[in-house]
Amino acid sequence: MRRRGIAVLAWLIGVTLVGHAAAQPASPPRQPDPARVVQQVRSADYKAPAGVNFRSVTIISEGVRLHGEVFTPANAPAGRKLPAVVMAHGWGGTAAGLRNDAADIARAGYFVLTFDYRGWGESGSNVVLLDPEPLHTPGEAEPFSARVKPLREYVNPLEQAEDWFNALDWIMGEPQVDPNRVGVRGSSYSGGHVIYVAAHDPRVKAVVSQVAGTDSRPRPGQEGPGREMATRMARGEIGYPAPRAQAIRGLTGSPIGRKGERYAPVVAAEKVTAPTLILLAESEEYGGNPAAETAFKSLKGPKELYVIPGITHYAVYSTHRDEVIRRAVAWFDKYLKR
Repeated sequence: MRRRGIAVLAWLIGVTLVGHAAAQPASPPRQPDPARVVQQVRSADYKAPAGVNFRSVTIISEGVRLHGEVFTPANAPAGRKLPAVVMAHGWGGTAAGLRNDAADIARAGYFVLTFDYRGWGESGSNVVLLDPEPLHTPGEAEPFSARVKPLREYVNPLEQAEDWFNALDWIMGEPQVDPNRVGVRGSSYSGGHVIYVAAHDPRVKAVVSQVAGTDSRPRPGQEGPGREMATRMARGEIGYPAPRAQAIRGLTGSPIGRKGERYAPVVAAEKVTAPTLILLAESEEYGGNPAAETAFKSLKGPKELYVIPGITHYAVYSTHRDEVIRRAVAWFDKYLKR
C-alpha cells in the first residue's frame, strides 16, 4: 500500500521518484489551502465588497449546469465592454474560495467569471442510472424516468478542461465582455488547466498560471494503480469513489482510473501563443516545479517565469496573496488593456 500511494501521488502531481522507497508523499499542509476549504457562505448569501457588483450565473457544460459567479467593477461605464478574466479552483476547491481574488481583479477594471467544476460546490453533477435504461426506437430519444446517483467531488482533468472550454463559450456571449480581450488564471491543479486550455482555444489572449501541476501522467512502471482502477470500473466491479475521498494524503477528491494518463499540459504548452505568466513557489512541496519550468520553455508566445523566493505552495493563498494578485493584474493590464 505504501508503494501504491507513492505511485498515485507521482501520477497526480508529477513528482520524480528515485528508487522504490526513497521518496515519501508530501505531508499534509499545516495551513488549509483556501482552494480546498468547504465554503460555508453560499452564493445566495454572499455580499460583495465595496466597489464590486456580484451575481450568480448558470453555464451549461455537456448537459450539466455549472454554477458561475460574476464580479464586475461597480463604476464600469454603461455600455463599455470590459476585458475579462476566467478563473476556476484547484484540486478539491470551489469557486467560493476565489471570491477575494475575483473581487480584487474586478476592481482593477475586469469582468471576472469564476465557476465550480461539475460535481463540486454549487454545480450540478454527472449521474449514473440505478435502473436499466429502456431500449430506444432508432431516431428517437424519448424522456424516461429513472433513479440516478449523482457523482460528486472526484477529480477528472479531462472533464474539468471541458468545463473550462464551456465557461469560455459562455463568456463570449456576455454583452459586457470584449470577446477579443479574455484571459484565464489558474492556481495549483487549475494552473495546469489554463495552459492546456490556452493551447487548444485561440480565444484566450493572456494566461496567468501559479504553483501549477502540469503533468498528471504516471512515471514509467507506475501505471498500475490507475489502470487497475479503470479496468474494475469498466467491468462494473467498482463505482466512482465516495465524494471527497482522500486517495492522496492532504488532497480532497479522488482521481479516476486512467484519466490522468491522457492529460499533460506540459506537452500542450508548445501550442500556447498567448502571453503567459508562470508564478512558482521556490520551496514547492508538491514537486511540480520541474514540469512547470519545462512547460515554460515550450511556450511560443510572450512569457515570463517568476519564482517567489522562500515560499511553499500554499503561501500564494495567504502571506503572498497580495503579491500574486498584483502580478496577475499587471500581466492582464499589459496584454488585455492595450
